[in-house]
Amino acid sequence: MSHAPTSDAPHIPVLIRPLVAAVAPVSGVWLDGTFGAGGYTRELLAAGADKVIGVDRDPLAFEMAQSWIGEYEGRIEFVRGVFSRLDEYAQNLDGVVLDLGVSSMQLDLAERGFSFMKDGPVDMRMSQDGPSAADLVNEATEAQLADIIYLFGEERASRRIAKAIVKARAVAPITTTLRLTEIIESCLPRPKPGQAHPATRSFQALRIAVNDEYEELLGGLRAAERALKPGGKLAVVTFHSIEDRIVKRYLTMASGGGGRSNRYAPETEQPIERFKLTPRKAIAPDEEELKINPRSRSAKLRVAVRTSAPAGDVDEDALGLPRLKRKG
Repeated sequence: MSHAPTSDAPHIPVLIRPLVAAVAPVSGVWLDGTFGAGGYTRELLAAGADKVIGVDRDPLAFEMAQSWIGEYEGRIEFVRGVFSRLDEYAQNLDGVVLDLGVSSMQLDLAERGFSFMKDGPVDMRMSQDGPSAADLVNEATEAQLADIIYLFGEERASRRIAKAIVKARAVAPITTTLRLTEIIESCLPRPKPGQAHPATRSFQALRIAVNDEYEELLGGLRAAERALKPGGKLAVVTFHSIEDRIVKRYLTMASGGGGRSNRYAPETEQPIERFKLTPRKAIAPDEEELKINPRSRSAKLRVAVRTSAPAGDVDEDALGLPRLKRKG
């Protein structure tokens, strides 16, 4: 039985107008590394792309697209996979788009467990396989939970929340999102008007941990650099400060700034410009978009153009990539 939403109306892609303007003219073959509901893919095709390769680890994304893909007469190719391997799916690309975070279609389905506003299982798996958030919440140690919530969610009350989770699961396993939300809410003051829900950061942190999103992001930036042709364009939409910091630092180093691109290279070696930043600063939503698309509130867009220099790498230590302590 399908659990796809019945409506085939596309969700509004975040920052799509400034994205299309920043990468114009759009032509050739593009790769949408976070296909989701297909919003970016459709806009790229409308803007002039000959073909878009849609990549997603969630099989539901491609199931949903069957209702409208016929409009595009073979101009869309689906790949179920992760964008950290996108260079295995295609080479000599004219453009790559990555819209990070959880998609609207996933949030809309209570049974996926991404939303603290709808009751469902504590799942949060984008690929619908492997360990779930329930496994993490009910099996991780208090210290591990505190580290996840602090490092991945920047939640200052992480220790208090982790302690409350461990206490609650000793009474009964935590299996529903609303119970998890109530536990988190009990640790934090009631938000003032306009402030984010108290569970926002903790749910974000658990989702990132379950899906290994920061390592996936770093892998995706590296893979995009390897797959883009000279003059190919990379556009990345982020939704919180840690993601944006990783993207900003990667592109700064890959464009010849921000220190050595290889920790083992001599300090006298001149950095090679593998990307040009266009523009140099992030693009934020304007007032019009904020009115019609509240999800864009925290979004930032960064765009860079690949040069003819060989693909390289960056110093991971300089990226500020949050990582949990490894056992042993």
